[in-house]
Amino acid sequence: MTEATKRLPQTFFFDLDGTLTDPFLGITNCIRFACAELDMPAPPAAELGWCIGPPLRTSFVQLVGDAHADQAVDLYRERFAEVGLFENSKYSRVDELLSYINSMGSVCYVASSKPLVFVKRILTHFDLADYFVEAYGSELSGARSDKTELLAWALAKTGADASCSVMIGDRKHDAVGALNNGLRAWGAGWGYGSEDELVGAGVEAVFGDVGEMLESLVGAVRVRRDRGADSAG
Repeated sequence: MTEATKRLPQTFFFDLDGTLTDPFLGITNCIRFACAELDMPAPPAAELGWCIGPPLRTSFVQLVGDAHADQAVDLYRERFAEVGLFENSKYSRVDELLSYINSMGSVCYVASSKPLVFVKRILTHFDLADYFVEAYGSELSGARSDKTELLAWALAKTGADASCSVMIGDRKHDAVGALNNGLRAWGAGWGYGSEDELVGAGVEAVFGDVGEMLESLVGAVRVRRDRGADSAG
């Protein structure tokens, strides 16, 4: 158990890329495809990890310039919708973590900057959809790709109490969006943001892997039950 999990959240919002699934292959392949179609150079895949997490157009502005960013996004999605979507893998013990949170009586949602149409297909493909009451994502137009805007929308839709909710993600955008909306923020240290990035953005804790987060929650629930038993006695 950590200090962060001593106060158990009632509602959990999870990022997708870099938190539930590892999208490195699909995202980097699609970025390189878009750049090639535009006859523009792209860094090697190993140097594109920074593109995982931020809104896609923001990354392409840095890669190909603002004038070409919209076309690059369209080309990226052309490949992503057919191939890149499933060039992905689920992080170890994610099912175990989500199942345990559900058993605690807490509620889980997905909040991803990725377009919702893709989020839902990925959750279904990896048999994750049933753990979540609902998923929230951006529009293909780019609306709600900013995490602050997205979480404000999700809170309004769910009616969740922000002070009793936590956002779990691997990049600073997740933490900033959470804190801007009054949510707590935990860092998924197994993803693509560094510990320094996450701590600097204001997370309560950075968990090294999924198992560490699970074990911390299990410990917190055990302490709460023991205290309840002591009070009853």
